[in-house]
Amino acid sequence: MNGIVHGGGGAPGARGSAPGAAAMVPPKTAGAAADKAADFANYFCTYAFLYHQKEMLSDRVRMDAYYTAIFRNARHFVGKTVLDVGTGSGILAIWSAQAGARKVYAVEATNMSQHAKKLVAANGFHDVVEVIEGSIEDISLPEQVDIIISEWMGYFLLRESMFDSVIIARDRWLKPTGIMYPSHARMWLAPIKTRLGDQRVQEYQNAMADWGCFTQKTSDYYGVDMGILTTSYFEEQKKYCLQTSLWNSLYPSQVIGTPALVKEIDCLKATLKDVASVFSPFKMPVTSQETRLCGFAGWFDVHFKGSPHDLVDHEIELTTAPRDDETTHWGQQVCTNSLK
Repeated sequence: MNGIVHGGGGAPGARGSAPGAAAMVPPKTAGAAADKAADFANYFCTYAFLYHQKEMLSDRVRMDAYYTAIFRNARHFVGKTVLDVGTGSGILAIWSAQAGARKVYAVEATNMSQHAKKLVAANGFHDVVEVIEGSIEDISLPEQVDIIISEWMGYFLLRESMFDSVIIARDRWLKPTGIMYPSHARMWLAPIKTRLGDQRVQEYQNAMADWGCFTQKTSDYYGVDMGILTTSYFEEQKKYCLQTSLWNSLYPSQVIGTPALVKEIDCLKATLKDVASVFSPFKMPVTSQETRLCGFAGWFDVHFKGSPHDLVDHEIELTTAPRDDETTHWGQQVCTNSLK
């Protein structure tokens, strides 16, 4: 099976919120002012709540990967300066300090920074970890850093991710010999079997039927004809039910072909332009026999490899691929055949 993936990168958004339908990799909002307002509403406000932080801190796949990457490669941190972009609760900053960092700048754009300060102090690292409230684009540091660490990934890697901010932080504050944690990322797409497409079509049909009853009752009881809005309502529901991808947590048995690698990112070299869109030709052989192609699923993995001049002692992978055991809060983004 041949295909092309083409889409825009996502601005920071409510990655920790309850997943719903969304574009597989949505275009950026037009205009810097609009971007900033949307970022604040969808991302900053969401991350200011402890229950969202708890959701991510409870993601064992996520936590184990970062913990292992830091402590099995602690020599990278001993005596070094670290910048944690989007520190949230501050846990990556605390781990960096525990691994031996001389100084950690933990930058957080929301008032979650107040909780992070308390957590840092309670764990005895207030003299090492400096929590800074503000966006990475606006803050200033007194020195360049040896390591930038961040959990920046969004759904399908780039949807509502913080990678734009990480790139800006890298270009401004990382030493020429610095290291990125994680260092590399990849996006994958695979053919799948699922009933989600049928469910979405049924939702669309139910919405259309419900609108008919609604307009009739509004006319009968209240004397207002809503029929002029029928086409607009159907288009709205069509976009939501049939033309958007959605979050799901799939099993490996639902993947019916060979996953295709659609994007590779070197976090030390990637530019804002590189992640503004994803365009990739690919081939995905369907290997399962007598099966129905119901759509495609997208996921990502990131790797902690160090830098070309200072490789890690132990390479660690964090993957959000379909799995039978512990899933991640990222899940997979599913694009069904109901999309028209």
